[in-house]
Amino acid sequence: MMAVWWKEVMDNLRDRRVVLSTLVFGPLFGPVLLVVMLTFAERQTAERLESALELPVVGAEYAPNLIGYLERQGVLIQDPPAVPEAAIKSEEEEVILRIPSNFAEAWEEGEPAPVEILADQSRRYSGTTIARLRGYLRSYAGTIGQLRLQMRGISPSLTRPLNIQTVDLSTPEARGGTVLSFLPYFIMIMVFVGSMHMATDTTAGERERKSLEPLLINPLPRWQIMAGKLVATTTFGLATLVLGLTAFVVAMGFLPLDNMNMTLNLDFKVAAWVFVMTSPAALLAAAMLIILASFAKSYREAQSYMGMVVLVPMLPSLYILINPTKAEQWMSFVPLLSQNVLILELVRGEPINFLWLGFCIASTTVVALVLAAIAGTLYSRPNLIFTSD
Repeated sequence: MMAVWWKEVMDNLRDRRVVLSTLVFGPLFGPVLLVVMLTFAERQTAERLESALELPVVGAEYAPNLIGYLERQGVLIQDPPAVPEAAIKSEEEEVILRIPSNFAEAWEEGEPAPVEILADQSRRYSGTTIARLRGYLRSYAGTIGQLRLQMRGISPSLTRPLNIQTVDLSTPEARGGTVLSFLPYFIMIMVFVGSMHMATDTTAGERERKSLEPLLINPLPRWQIMAGKLVATTTFGLATLVLGLTAFVVAMGFLPLDNMNMTLNLDFKVAAWVFVMTSPAALLAAAMLIILASFAKSYREAQSYMGMVVLVPMLPSLYILINPTKAEQWMSFVPLLSQNVLILELVRGEPINFLWLGFCIASTTVVALVLAAIAGTLYSRPNLIFTSD
C-alpha cells in the first residue's frame, strides 16, 4: 500500500501541470481573489463617498433654499438633461433630482413638498449615490421640521415619543466574520480541487494507459492497491488545504483593515483549527472522486464527471446563504455543512464548541470511511478494470 502511495505521489509531482494547478493555482486562487475583491470594493466605496456629488436638478428654481442647502453640503448642482428618464436609462446620469412646480405652493402651506429622485435602482453602482442624496434630503427635512415646530412654540421632542437607539454589540472580529463568510466555500473547493487530478489520473488515467492491469497482477489484495491510491489522493487534498490556509493567513496582511473598521480573525492558530476540522473532508472528497472516476472509461470522461462533483462542496454554502439561521446542534452531524458552520463561528471570534467539533469530525470521518470501503471493493469488479479497445 505504501509503495502504491509513493508511486502515485511521485508520478504526479513530476507533472508540472499537476503541481501548478493543484499546489499553486488552487491554493492561491481564493486568497488572491479575496484580497483583490475587498481592496477594490473598499477603495471604490471610499472614492464614491469622498468625491463631490454631481447632481442634475430639474426645477431648481422652485426650491432655491433646498438647492442652497445641498450646495453647502458640497453637492455640485448641474443643469438637467433634456429628457431625464432617457438619461437614466442610457446611463448618462446615475441620479437626477426633480422638483415639481407645486413645490413652493405646498411649502408655503406647510404641507409636505414633493421631490422626486429619478434613478434605476437595479443598477448596483448607483446605490451609494442614491443613499447620499436621500441622506441630504432627510437632514434638510428634519431641520426644517424642527424650525417649524419651534416657531409655533412646540418642542420638537414631542414628535419623537420614542428615542430609539441601536446598541451594536458586534466585535471587530464578528464584523470581520461577515467579510469572511465565503471562506468555508473556498476551503471546501480547495480540498476537492486538490484531490481531483490525482483521483482522475490514478483510476481512469491508468485504465486508459493500460497500466492498471499489470499493477493488479502483483500478489497482494486489491483493496490495498486502492487504499494506496486513496491515501495518495488524500495527501494531495491535505497539501492543497495546508497551502491554501497559509496563503489566506498571509493575504490578511495585505488588506486595508484600518479603513474597514474590522478585524479578520484568521491567523495561524485559527488556520490550524480549520485544518483539524476539515481534514476528514479531504478523505471524503478523495473517496467520492475515486468512486466516480473509477466508472469512467477515459481520462476525458472522468474530467467531465469532476465538473459535477464541484457542486457538492457548494451546497452547504448555498444553504447557509439562502437560510441564514443560527447554528443548531443537528448541523454538526452533517458532513461539509458542519465544517461550514464551525469555520464561520471560528472566524467570528466565537469560542470553540468542542462537543460540536467532535461531532463534526466523527460524522465526516464515518461517511468518509464508508465511501473509502466502497472504493476499496471497486477493483474486485472485472468490468471496472478491463476495457475493450
